[in-house]
Amino acid sequence: MQNILDAILAGDTAAEDFANLPLPESYRAATVHKDEVDMFEGIATRDKDPRKSLHVEDVALPELGPGEALVAVMASAINYNTVWTSIFEPVSTFGFLERYGRLSELTKRHDLPYHVVGSDLSGVVLRTGPGVTKWKPGTEVVAHCLSVELEGPEGHDDTMMDPEQRIWGFETNFGGLAHVALVKANQLMPKPKHLTWEEAASPGLVNSTAYRQLVSKNGGAMKQGDNVLVWGASGGLGGFATQYALNGGATPICVVSNEEKANIARSMGAELIINRSEEDFKFWKDEHTQDPKEWKRLGAKIRELTGGEDIDIVFEHPGRETFGASVYVTRKGGTITTCASTSGYMHEYDNRYLWMNLKRIVSSHFANYRESWEANRLIAQGKIHPTVSRTYTLDEVGQAALDVHNNAHQGKVGVLCLAPQEGLGVRNDEMRAQHVDKINRFRGV
Repeated sequence: MQNILDAILAGDTAAEDFANLPLPESYRAATVHKDEVDMFEGIATRDKDPRKSLHVEDVALPELGPGEALVAVMASAINYNTVWTSIFEPVSTFGFLERYGRLSELTKRHDLPYHVVGSDLSGVVLRTGPGVTKWKPGTEVVAHCLSVELEGPEGHDDTMMDPEQRIWGFETNFGGLAHVALVKANQLMPKPKHLTWEEAASPGLVNSTAYRQLVSKNGGAMKQGDNVLVWGASGGLGGFATQYALNGGATPICVVSNEEKANIARSMGAELIINRSEEDFKFWKDEHTQDPKEWKRLGAKIRELTGGEDIDIVFEHPGRETFGASVYVTRKGGTITTCASTSGYMHEYDNRYLWMNLKRIVSSHFANYRESWEANRLIAQGKIHPTVSRTYTLDEVGQAALDVHNNAHQGKVGVLCLAPQEGLGVRNDEMRAQHVDKINRFRGV
């Protein structure tokens, strides 16, 4: 790997030289082990520790198939799906790998007793398989996490509808928290030239998810003037939703949990802030009973901020804790877009407020290639910015995942893979200088 890293750090290595670099037989990667899936049995979710289940070890380099690429990973990032994988909730990901392995002789590669995790990367193409024409060795890239086969007709209008749609590094093996990753060529996108490796790696999953959920016709189809309620507005997902609302001429109403997070939202340009700790909203009286009076109190607070207007689109991802309130506060004919459900999957709401007021619940899950490309293009243009708050090394991946599990972070947590230090990989210093304050908005928070 040292020869590969040296070629990348040189900055001027020719494509043919990259193509001739020998590939290692093995590489370092963050993994979970199949024989440890029961290690947290009987332990409460909040007490499960990713540091115990995530291993950083040498694994064999996978075979390169048609339409695929091997990428030298300079940096990656932590997403909730890596946390879920590491605590084996809601199910073990080895079931995903087993099912994928039954699909074909080629996909058998993914069904292993270990799972290389991670759904983000920035890096450099090392090799491409048969049939790949767009990407060459030596090209600096980022990757989105949609893996599709596209053999059936269902996915050819929206690739998210492919029956074999999977999330790379979660439902497939050979993910991005490693020195090398195996991706399909149609996951690759150009690395934004004004960003460092860790900054460029961090937006992938959450940026594309936010774009589809809020902006795309497949999600909220946000328009100028919309009032958008953004839960967790300073978080990894909400931080991008807030930016998209502001960039698209909408008005974000940002829900945060403390004043520090409120200041982050203000620094992005948001003016309408709801601090949950100050308002002390309690949407649940107990584990089984919601409190509609608290929904109404939230609605009144929103109208106070907006001058009497209700919410056009709710950017909903906490799930169970907030969903009843989200349905209630949405205007007649408005939309609740939902993904993730980080506080619980079993949503409860009063259907009278949905049904009789013609509201819509729109499910949203990651993004197709076009949506991901557009979201990355906005990053490359400096219109949307990464939200990295802290960066760990690959050896510290367990602690990085624990921080996200405990919500002890802001924005995105980056992970250096091959990159020996932060701050490398910038190819356009002039553009960076124009946006550096916005790029660093979440740093050290």
